[in-house]
Amino acid sequence: MQVILGANGQIGEELARELKRNFTSDIRIVSKEAKKVNDTDEVFSADLSIREKAIEAVRGAEIAYFTLGLPISSDLWENLFPKILQNVIEACKINGTKLVFFDNTYMYPQDNRNLTEQTPFQPLGRKAKVRRTMAEMVLKEMQSGELQAVICRAPEFYGPAKTQSITNTLIFNNIKDSKKIKVPISANKKRSLIWTPDASRATALIGNTPDAYGQTWHLPIDESHPTYEGFIALASEIYGKELKYSVVPKWVFQIGAWFNPKVKELLELLPRYAYDNLFDDLKFRKRFPDFQATTYKQGIEIIRNEQNSKK
Repeated sequence: MQVILGANGQIGEELARELKRNFTSDIRIVSKEAKKVNDTDEVFSADLSIREKAIEAVRGAEIAYFTLGLPISSDLWENLFPKILQNVIEACKINGTKLVFFDNTYMYPQDNRNLTEQTPFQPLGRKAKVRRTMAEMVLKEMQSGELQAVICRAPEFYGPAKTQSITNTLIFNNIKDSKKIKVPISANKKRSLIWTPDASRATALIGNTPDAYGQTWHLPIDESHPTYEGFIALASEIYGKELKYSVVPKWVFQIGAWFNPKVKELLELLPRYAYDNLFDDLKFRKRFPDFQATTYKQGIEIIRNEQNSKK
């Protein structure tokens, strides 16, 4: 059996579908209010901040995927994320379960350097420090040999359905609502974005590849690294109309942070939008040459079709 911890977000749902398609029908869905993704899923509602619940959630599983997300709140992240992960690590050790840790890039330097699996952590901000702590917890277990684990790391998301990201919020949600697109900080810096179903497909593949464990893997992307200007120009072609945008400078976010707690939580993420953000997936592509990453053109077409179907 394979268990998905935090299974009812976009990554977890797509992961459940991919596991069912290509690896196993014996899947347990775990979240606070767990819901089936596939008809054959087992569901287990649990608060993983309670150690005993984490142990029970993982019991009997060969592989556990940690895809759990929390609202973007520094206080919440500091109080809960390391505690939940520690409970899951202990649960996996007790049950003899492999751990697949789905990670992000918050802890990386926010500058122009090419980001590889060897890039040193230089967290900027409270949430980035939490993500560094969590990644280091998993790395420590890998190095100790007490737990079979693997880290799957993804850059910023874009995608269909429940996908939550700055790109989805400021670009695709505004297109859907016939509003002017907003671009944070700069429109002419190169971006690395991952299509969320690709992130889940690649995570399932790594989790079911025994020799992938004990390592960190950057998940696969479309390597064209467009600027937001180029990304919106491509979207304009696909939507068949000129999509206008405006660049939102940092000072506007800083003012907004005084009045909107959600904007305040975004401030520490903004420096990366002032630089080229280049995420290197070469290691994955060499190991899994048959994996076909979704192109930006394909992804935008899917989002457009999804939006049109809901009109």
